[in-house]
Amino acid sequence: MNMKSDYIKVFGGNVTQSDCVEQLLKENDISPIVKSESESARLAGFGTPLPHISEIFVHKDEEAQALTIISQLNWDE
Repeated sequence: MNMKSDYIKVFGGNVTQSDCVEQLLKENDISPIVKSESESARLAGFGTPLPHISEIFVHKDEEAQALTIISQLNWDE
């Protein structure tokens, strides 16, 4: 799997928001990949300057659908 060419970042935010986006994408038959810098750093024994930030990637074929779903979220509610 070549993340650089086959997968596209569609979201970046705190862990709570990322968990919500991940679940919503899965409910719409999209298979997201979640990358957590803080978790990767913790597992490697390092700290991170931006704790609790996650990025979500989807296959490029699912990008448009994922962005449409994410754009409908209202974080103020």
